Amino acid sequence: MSGFRHVAMFKWVEGTTTGQQDEVAAKLGELPGLIPEIKVYSTGVNAGVNPGGYEFAIVADFADRDAYLVYRDHPAHRAVLDEFITPIVAERAAIQYEM
Repeated sequence: MSGFRHVAMFKWVEGTTTGQQDEVAAKLGELPGLIPEIKVYSTGVNAGVNPGGYEFAIVADFADRDAYLVYRDHPAHRAVLDEFITPIVAERAAIQYEM
């Protein structure tokens, strides 16, 4: 397989509700329909198998680095970050790599 992958993981601030987390997942789930550069997109809540992990993750695949950059800077993606994620994020980790 070739392409470019983006993985982001989040820990939420104390007091974040299940409803807020569901809203983040729903808003992120709309992005593949708005940003054609996204090839594969999945989000998920930590299954809780191991202690101390992040609470939420995104895995997104793109044809190449340039397609990822379109996603990263796309107004719809920025709006989800600004309106739904930033207000509740306590910690974020991310990596991008060639596949």
